Amino acid sequence: MSAEPIIVIPARMASTRLPGKPLADIAGQPMIVQVWRRACEACLGRVVVAAAEREIAEAVVAAGGEAVLTDPDLPSGSDRIWQALKGVDPEGRHEVILNVQGDLPTLDPHLVRRAAEALVKTGADISTLACEIKVEEERTNPNVVKAVIALPDGARSGRALYFTRATAPYGDGPHYHHIGLYGYSRAALARFVSLAPSPLERREKLEQLRALEAGMSIEVALVDTVPLGVDTPADLEKARAALGHGAAA
Repeated sequence: MSAEPIIVIPARMASTRLPGKPLADIAGQPMIVQVWRRACEACLGRVVVAAAEREIAEAVVAAGGEAVLTDPDLPSGSDRIWQALKGVDPEGRHEVILNVQGDLPTLDPHLVRRAAEALVKTGADISTLACEIKVEEERTNPNVVKAVIALPDGARSGRALYFTRATAPYGDGPHYHHIGLYGYSRAALARFVSLAPSPLERREKLEQLRALEAGMSIEVALVDTVPLGVDTPADLEKARAALGHGAAA
């Protein structure tokens, strides 16, 4: 697999708990610009924001970034990434596609590099990340997705067997908090977006199960930190504090 990556950040204004969040101010910049900067700091190459609305694209371009408009009615971030990729790279030069969510303004750029490395080294269809759960209540919290991984003793990555909102696997031993940052081979992304939502995906409300049900391979790399996803006003304040500034004046 050619290791010429492109990072694509899907973003849209619609959010049930935090409407307009891509443009929320964090340390004097819209959140989407902060995410774009973290992605650039991964130093993997080209970074493109796949924007559902013009105001998101304009904010990124004003900061010096690259953005492309996508159909606002697309059903998922994966579909948005694929449409953007076909627009900005029709010749297929980029074989490694990294999906960085647009609500991770404090993301450690190392995590993006880790996902790329796991994809390229293993030749899996898809790569993603997980972190060992240390906070007991996370084990039973359905909002914390658990990755069930075929992980040899001492290994730092392994093949995904399942993802679930339940507490799994049963018995003594670690549980792993799934982090929704993905790498795809170009062929795998094309196949994934062509598939209809699967029964387990609909039941668990986890898009990655579509890939597993279709027999695609997902490599899960372990990392030591879970990035802060901004979904609520409280999360937004945490991100502002983490980047050293409160709300803009």
